[in-house]
Amino acid sequence: MTFRLNNLNYNLPKLAREIGYKPLRYTSEGELNCVRPLGGAYPRFHIYVKEEKGVLIFSLHLDQKKPSYEGTRAHGGDYDSDTVKDEAERIKEIIFRRY
Repeated sequence: MTFRLNNLNYNLPKLAREIGYKPLRYTSEGELNCVRPLGGAYPRFHIYVKEEKGVLIFSLHLDQKKPSYEGTRAHGGDYDSDTVKDEAERIKEIIFRRY
């Protein structure tokens, strides 16, 4: 699920922590890669955040399990379920309250 928010005054790693995510690293495309575990290591919400032309772009999914084969990025990802939609709404509510 991808959604956009107007770019307000923010710092991406700080913003990620404020919405409950652990920033991991920046990708080669300039996106901040972040996760929010739901108990153990998996399942976990996984989000990529980037700024583009004054807009924050969030790409969100739920990793159901760790990648099956070493060296691959394939996993049991959930992109459009009600759980993912609810998480997107939770993130939007936090951001609108604080910014």
